[in-house]
Amino acid sequence: MVDTDGRGLTLDNHPADIQDRDGAPPLMRASRGRWPFVQLAFMDSGYAGDRVASATAIRVEIVRKPKDQIGFAVHARRWVVERFFAWIGRNRRLAKDFEATIASANAFLYAASVIILLRRVARSA
Repeated sequence: MVDTDGRGLTLDNHPADIQDRDGAPPLMRASRGRWPFVQLAFMDSGYAGDRVASATAIRVEIVRKPKDQIGFAVHARRWVVERFFAWIGRNRRLAKDFEATIASANAFLYAASVIILLRRVARSA
């Protein structure tokens, strides 16, 4: 879960055999403790369905591509998460090493997101 600027809010790895739509409800519930004021989540069509929509009080808005779209096009809300993935992908440890446990993968994901935030703050100063 990232904010509208692409900063990581609640980050959670899960095994590859869990679909994103099945991992979203626990992530949304986990976010409520730290981010109770979040009221709206933008998601792509892979998250459409009652399980995600009814997981928490967060309203889910599915961002769909236009029916007449051919090829690639940037959509207002969908690119934010992809940008976050690109930023953490530049962190060598996350790009090259694979963690033995979910807990260590989560720890390195949070560490990388802090480094990203510090770099962005340093550039703007």
